[in-house]
Amino acid sequence: MIVIELPDEAATAALAARIAALARPGDVIALKGELGAGKTSFARAFIRARGGVEAVPSPTFTLVQVYELADGPIWHIDGYRLRDPEEAWELDIEDAFRDGVSLIEWPERLGPLIPARRLEITLSAGPTPAARRAAIDPGGEWAARLPAPSLAFRHPRESGGPGQATELGTLDSRFRGNDTK
Repeated sequence: MIVIELPDEAATAALAARIAALARPGDVIALKGELGAGKTSFARAFIRARGGVEAVPSPTFTLVQVYELADGPIWHIDGYRLRDPEEAWELDIEDAFRDGVSLIEWPERLGPLIPARRLEITLSAGPTPAARRAAIDPGGEWAARLPAPSLAFRHPRESGGPGQATELGTLDSRFRGNDTK
């Protein structure tokens, strides 16, 4: 388990962009967390980082939004309104899991249909209203693809002044000791 402190929405977007750069067709990214934890904000930043320029609405009511991008489709799925995991078949999840990158909010609602080969990111509130904490479980092939140092990202408001971002990584005091299970 890797735990990363995200001081604001810009840091969440930077993490999403870093993971987007590593994602491949067939990947499933399970976004867990309470209402308002930042799942949709993470998904929006991920989609934009992959080249999506259109609006990225929450799929809470439509249940799924598909973005046809140059690197392949991204399926943004929201399982919150599913009453039974079997309802997920109506969303064509088998196509999503095979051909695209799947971003799934409320993945627990898919029950046994959620693939075991997934990257699981649990977002929770941080120490300030804008802050979030990301607990990342890089299961399966993601463990080799996503070692903790690869999660380093640049945040424009870190020390170094405007325009001189400082790279954040596992040696930063906010990360020390958080990369074990």
